[in-house]
Amino acid sequence: MRFEGLVIGIAAFMIIGVFHPIIIKCEYYFTDKIWPVFLIAGIAMLALSCFFQQIIISAVLGILGCTCLWSIIELKEQTRRVEKGWFPKNPKRALRRPNT
Repeated sequence: MRFEGLVIGIAAFMIIGVFHPIIIKCEYYFTDKIWPVFLIAGIAMLALSCFFQQIIISAVLGILGCTCLWSIIELKEQTRRVEKGWFPKNPKRALRRPNT
């Protein structure tokens, strides 16, 4: 029996589950302007996945990279959810005003 598919599926499920609160916290503390971090991490993980011979490691890195890239879209959506009042807005961020 081969369990690679099962391991990859569980890893994908866990990665997606972990990224949900990460996106919420990133939007809360940094706004959606943190998206370049997810872009760089996503591209790095996808590139790194190409260099591993082990299928599980390569697949998990690929899933992680795609999840980072998808998180860019989710950051924008999370901003809209906060604007609608579905999630709390960071009160400290509202106090910061640009120098005029």
